Amino acid sequence: MGWIWADPTPFSTTAAKPPVRIVTTCAVSRADCPKPSCPMHKQDPKPSSMNPLNRMFSHISNTRDAPQQRVALPRERELSTIPRGDGTGNWEYPSPQQMYNAMLRKGYSDTPAENVEAMVAVHNFLNEGAWEEIRGWERRFSHGLLEGWNACKKGENTPLPPSLQKSEEPKLIRFMGRPGEPTPKARMLGVLAWLYPAKFPDNPPFDRHDWFVERNTPTGKKEVRYVIDYYSGPPEPTGEPVFYLDVRPAVDGPVAACERMLRWGGDVWWKASGGVVREQ
Repeated sequence: MGWIWADPTPFSTTAAKPPVRIVTTCAVSRADCPKPSCPMHKQDPKPSSMNPLNRMFSHISNTRDAPQQRVALPRERELSTIPRGDGTGNWEYPSPQQMYNAMLRKGYSDTPAENVEAMVAVHNFLNEGAWEEIRGWERRFSHGLLEGWNACKKGENTPLPPSLQKSEEPKLIRFMGRPGEPTPKARMLGVLAWLYPAKFPDNPPFDRHDWFVERNTPTGKKEVRYVIDYYSGPPEPTGEPVFYLDVRPAVDGPVAACERMLRWGGDVWWKASGGVVREQ
């Protein structure tokens, strides 16, 4: 899912918080939709050609160069809503033409060019959904665990206090795709699917990302790593593909572990403590 370019171009579960369900607006049927994976993650023989901020090519042509390309692809690039960590604006998505050229460069020579524009739309949409989830975590916990608990103790459906809603926006410093390295949670769900197939579907994530976010705390800035598992789900009755995003802070220390427990346990605490009844 990491189709965000680092350099702009001049061309104009139960107790846990469940993954976010996203229905794409892809204007193609599920059968025609490209396989949900990120071709940019295929191993490149020349690591020096990759940008360290996103582990992608430092430069990708935005022109129609390949002889096998039979249809014209848009060259306009969409600006994301995700602020860059260096303060130079927002991250920028690749154009469909750039994505196609990148896939060819990675060795995916059988990619139908007519599907690339839909791929770009889906990938951009999923990245925006992932960032919105990260913003939700940051609004709750950028002011510390106590403020975070006050925001979580009444469950997910309770609006955030105005003071947290106006928190300074986080920024995305860098990110990397790690599709060949399942997260511990994904591994655990895989084991449960093997042990209890009737309760847990055998549906491993098709992609995994690590996003490094700049958090604004009362004592200064702090880097926080988030892990994102991307899942595909059954299509809508109308044919639109469905994806699920499981976004959470990586357990790189006790604070992140507490954040996950506080948020995922908020609904359980509110019901068990009788809060639902008291509010009625």
